[in-house]
Amino acid sequence: MTAPPSPSVGDGQRVYAIGDIHGRDDLLGDLLALIARDSEARGAMPAHLILLGDLVDRGPGSAQVIERAMELARTDPLVRFVKGNHEEAFLLAARGHVRATHFFRQYGGTETAASYGLDPRDCRAMDDEALADWMLGNVPRAHVDFVEGFEDSVEMGDYFFVHAGVKPGVALHAQSPDDLRWIRAEFLDHPHGHEKMIVHGHSISENVDAQPNRIGIDTGAYRSGRLTAIGLEGTARWFIQTGVASGV
Repeated sequence: MTAPPSPSVGDGQRVYAIGDIHGRDDLLGDLLALIARDSEARGAMPAHLILLGDLVDRGPGSAQVIERAMELARTDPLVRFVKGNHEEAFLLAARGHVRATHFFRQYGGTETAASYGLDPRDCRAMDDEALADWMLGNVPRAHVDFVEGFEDSVEMGDYFFVHAGVKPGVALHAQSPDDLRWIRAEFLDHPHGHEKMIVHGHSISENVDAQPNRIGIDTGAYRSGRLTAIGLEGTARWFIQTGVASGV
């Protein structure tokens, strides 16, 4: 079974999904304000919000993004969070796993540690064990517990929201967390439909990457200044971005 040609998110609800934030708390604040105005202009209706993972690393405000996300979770029962591959590395490093800190640094973890108070020069001078100890002692456990609770995927109507993508030929309910958070070419190059329309981040494109079987909304916010959200209502679909005069 493949998603219908005009997939619907379902009746009586509006959905916004946000792509990879990567520590750009400034852009997240701007985009949330744009979403609020957009939803108000479209009329009263329950509005769900889904963050597609990779809230952390690369940009300067990872700790601040997590704080904002926690506040959203406290105040809005319709907000959900999908776990990305950067959350996976962050969680291991924040629990003091020495082997994980090497990859954490490669993924932009130096900027994440800086957002918790570690001078980047000191971070670069530390060996992996010292950085693991620092992360264990300085990342609030409330942040770790919150991020650990992120979901692997979210289904709504004919849409499947995930961080990286899905393994072609495998039923959505049987997908592995590794594929959901890490897959790239095998998913991106797959020409055929899936059970549902896949909305994902993880793979950067200059603008929205809308294909017949998937919609990619990672527009490289940490370096481009363009953080993207998709809006859905019934079979309607639209996009909202920071750093541009209007939505796409």
